[in-house]
Amino acid sequence: MANVSGLFSPSVPTLRIKIQPAIGVFRSWSCPNKVVLGRILCGRANEKHASGVVSSESPVPKVIGKGCKLIGCGSGIPTLQVSNDDLATIVDTSDEWISVRTGIRNRRVLSGKDSLTGLAVEAARKALEMAQVDPEDIDLVLMCTSTPEDLFGSAPQIQKALGCKHNPLAYDITAACSGFVLGLVSAACHIRGGGFNNVLIVGADSLSRYVDWTDRGTCILFGDAAGAVVMQACEAEEDGLLAFDLHSDGDGQRYLNASVKENETDHALGTNGSVRDFPPRQSSYSCIQMNGKEVFRFAVRCVPQSIESSLQKAGLTVSSIDWLLLHQILWITYPKKNVRSTVETDRDDAGKPEDH
Repeated sequence: MANVSGLFSPSVPTLRIKIQPAIGVFRSWSCPNKVVLGRILCGRANEKHASGVVSSESPVPKVIGKGCKLIGCGSGIPTLQVSNDDLATIVDTSDEWISVRTGIRNRRVLSGKDSLTGLAVEAARKALEMAQVDPEDIDLVLMCTSTPEDLFGSAPQIQKALGCKHNPLAYDITAACSGFVLGLVSAACHIRGGGFNNVLIVGADSLSRYVDWTDRGTCILFGDAAGAVVMQACEAEEDGLLAFDLHSDGDGQRYLNASVKENETDHALGTNGSVRDFPPRQSSYSCIQMNGKEVFRFAVRCVPQSIESSLQKAGLTVSSIDWLLLHQILWITYPKKNVRSTVETDRDDAGKPEDH
């Protein structure tokens, strides 16, 4: 996370404290310890460590006076449906094996009739309709995707398709499965610290384009869809985002990736020897490569720690939570009355029918 001290007067003293995330990556947080610019900073009661340094339990200061809440949601899915039985004709698997281990019976896949941007726009319109917010009143569009249909980003195309006349800021967030959660947190930061009022967050991916459909370890897990929510500024007492716990671990790339690869084609130029290795070869992304067992081990090791950290920052206990929406390692805590969810986890034996 960026250093939040930039939001406050440079004359205000700050404490820089190293927090050790569950994944073992150290980060510096800046914790202002005074009331500045007429805004009250709210956090846990300060504690004095053995070293004599006073710090707060929560590394993220909260500006009282402005909160954020979800007021609308929508979704969009492709028309083509692929069942487990369909996959069983391609790879060595079965409907029973997949459904018992993953809960998946069907997945939606983009075909020639659909586009990812189209699905995103459909989801966005539904969210705006539920929220009763006009596209002209949107201040920011966040497109959370790892599979944009334009290398330079898809968010501006969503903005255009919705008819936002005032050209609100629109940009993509690339964080794979964690993208939508990062979109929610980013929207909250824009509202609390940037004065934005209505933010549209869209999560959409067309991972089917990067799946090796002959690899039973991955093809059973991925599909295509889009979901969108509208987050709106509100009074502090209505604030819906209580706490979050975010970390990154670049070491995991070796277990889950879709890296760039050079196409095996001859150079069209560069044969005269004037410039070595130029021009570069055309490149594309490889299919998704995943070590399911290592991803599973990482999740079960880090998720409980991240849950505990998020609950601690929110001042909640495990017994106060009615529903959990689980996906890999990023967690977000909302008030009890707003929480409804299902559980989604990676299985240790995913994709291996012979391992019962």
